[in-house]
Amino acid sequence: MRTLPVTLAAALSATLLLTACDDGGTGADDTKNADPSNGPAACALRDMDVEVGAGAAPAAGDTGNVTVTLTNQGAQCTLKGFPAVDLLADSSTTNVLPEEGAQAQPLTLGTGATTSFTITYVRGEDDPAKSLAVHAASFTLPGAPRDAHELKWSYGPVARQEDGGTVDATVSGFESSGD
Repeated sequence: MRTLPVTLAAALSATLLLTACDDGGTGADDTKNADPSNGPAACALRDMDVEVGAGAAPAAGDTGNVTVTLTNQGAQCTLKGFPAVDLLADSSTTNVLPEEGAQAQPLTLGTGATTSFTITYVRGEDDPAKSLAVHAASFTLPGAPRDAHELKWSYGPVARQEDGGTVDATVSGFESSGD
């Protein structure tokens, strides 16, 4: 009769130990990643130097690239996601979607570190039914306050896809630059 209480006590202790180890399905990494106070803050545009370079599309139907290079002048920060890019025309604003199948990779930038992203577009005809007459592009960084950087667009109209509304343009994820 003495073995039943000892066996029961051992089983109860093991159950309590196992239950104490269960955190409801979130591991230490999940908790750390969910807590914004851990690790570098999201990068903010106010801390970035912005440079723009372009390989403009010379004629309708050609593909062009506009590369935006960011240099962090602030404290270490992290980019998690894609830049949000809008093309601005006189009467409308159109969102540029990430490249099909692209996966955003988190990128940590120390002071002085650089990164870049590229807007790839197809130059359109001078026909409002087939193209968007873009005069500027605006972008924000993921997870940062909604401060936007606007750049003048001097690369011609952007073609519309066959649906007549969506522009034929994409944005890449952030790429590491330098060492």
